[in-house]
Amino acid sequence: MSKLCLLALAALIRFPALAQSVDAVPRLANGKPDMSGVWDHPRTADIQRATNECGSISKGCKHEPPGPLSMTPVGLAKFNDKASHVDWTAKCLPWGYTRAWGTEYPVEIVQTPLRLAVMFESNNTYKIIPTDGSPMPKSMEPSWWGVSRGRWEGDTMVIETKGFNAMTYIDTAEHPHGEKLEVLERFRMIDKDHMTREVTVTDPEYYQKPFTYTGTLVRMRPGTELMEYVCMENNKWLEKNYAK
Repeated sequence: MSKLCLLALAALIRFPALAQSVDAVPRLANGKPDMSGVWDHPRTADIQRATNECGSISKGCKHEPPGPLSMTPVGLAKFNDKASHVDWTAKCLPWGYTRAWGTEYPVEIVQTPLRLAVMFESNNTYKIIPTDGSPMPKSMEPSWWGVSRGRWEGDTMVIETKGFNAMTYIDTAEHPHGEKLEVLERFRMIDKDHMTREVTVTDPEYYQKPFTYTGTLVRMRPGTELMEYVCMENNKWLEKNYAK
């Protein structure tokens, strides 16, 4: 075989492999996708509204809303009773897990084979999610962020969260939930710079059936870091109510 033919054959073998590796999903030592990085995500003040806008300065985010929310009589009464709504974030208390994902602030994910940490720029809070196979606690004290456990289904990270208190909202539009709320997330890397987050919400006290929405996240520019967020600073509500 001539030298020219050998070069042509080598090109056919190498170039497809090179093309496949350009946007390959980064992986941990155990072979699972590595979601570590700073991520922009859709700004979803109301989960029922579709949007293609990222919360920060990136391009390429997308929010695919659920169908119409079928509230129970209890849920509908709570949603319509605006006088009873309290936005605890005005008092520097947490946004809550689902609502924090819909703010304009980015999140950073740090991942190891046994743990996944989600760090929110909003309020500079974080959530540690065991992915080591440890079971969900049988008894949980209701909390702002709930209790989470993660597991792999192929290349999809599945995170189950329950044990919430009823002091937060699903979104900024103040769709309510109760303490029976359960959130199931499915994270899947599309390529090295894009990831989908599919969320299924179940709350039989407030919603007649589970509903699902999906967001497309975009990796932010190299070198991006979360900024300091200090709720107490210049908080007029606190100055008015707790000034000495």
